Amino acid sequence: MVLRSTAENARFFVDPAEVEAERSSYTVDTLERLRRELGTEQPLVLLVGSDAFAGLPTWHRWRELFSLAHIAVSHRPGFSIEPASLPHELASEFAERRVTDPQALAATGAGQIVTFAMTQLAISATQIRHLLANGKSARYLLPDAVLDYIQHHQLYRNA
Repeated sequence: MVLRSTAENARFFVDPAEVEAERSSYTVDTLERLRRELGTEQPLVLLVGSDAFAGLPTWHRWRELFSLAHIAVSHRPGFSIEPASLPHELASEFAERRVTDPQALAATGAGQIVTFAMTQLAISATQIRHLLANGKSARYLLPDAVLDYIQHHQLYRNA
């Protein structure tokens, strides 16, 4: 479905190592592989939402992410990241690594955190699966090629 959703946009490239892998991979594994390919000087940025960022300490080998990439954290306008709301170990990393100018990420390959406001759309994977399971349309929420695939394979339907 990822291949189908990006097929008509030449600016997207789907990494075959991710979609053809025989086992699940962790973010740290992907970043390690990309770092081997790109070298240590090339800036690499992991983009996450604020909820995912707050849960970072639950991720596999999460502290190693900082040596592999910068982390860009998107949040809703007016709801900036508050260190006091983060788990203690993440709050200290945030305080130490945060930069306010996104251009600063270009100076090194990894290790910094930048936050930015992003208007979010009220669309979630859970909502889309719920619509499909109840026989409702998810048109305009997913590319037509993905909807065709889901319909052809009868995915996300209630029994």
